[in-house]
Amino acid sequence: MTGETDLKILISHMRPMLDPEPYVFCTFANRTFEDLAEYAPIGLFAETEGTTAILPVERARELGLADAEWFRRITLTVHSSLEAVGLTAAVAGALAQEGISANVVAAFFHDHVFVPAERADEALQALRNIADLDN
Repeated sequence: MTGETDLKILISHMRPMLDPEPYVFCTFANRTFEDLAEYAPIGLFAETEGTTAILPVERARELGLADAEWFRRITLTVHSSLEAVGLTAAVAGALAQEGISANVVAAFFHDHVFVPAERADEALQALRNIADLDN
């Protein structure tokens, strides 16, 4: 497994980056991954109740779903290992202290934190603060 596992290094090097695009979490009981591919999802997950898709707002609008809550993605640009312990907890904890919800998606290279769009700048600053404290 590649990527960093040391929590101190992960936090001090996470360099959070805010994606300018807003996203919507949607669920579909009767659509497949293939059906949803044309809507350019940045994430798909199969759940018992249906398929969850993370869609750009403009694409969600095409499906009549842009009225759902909007989220912004903060990518932790450090290459974290899928076996790393504590990064999600540290990030969620820092955001919880600010009263900001965190929906974390771990991909192969990076962790991505989806926060309410209206609190994105605050969330970014909170994550930068914990990274700075660790240096």
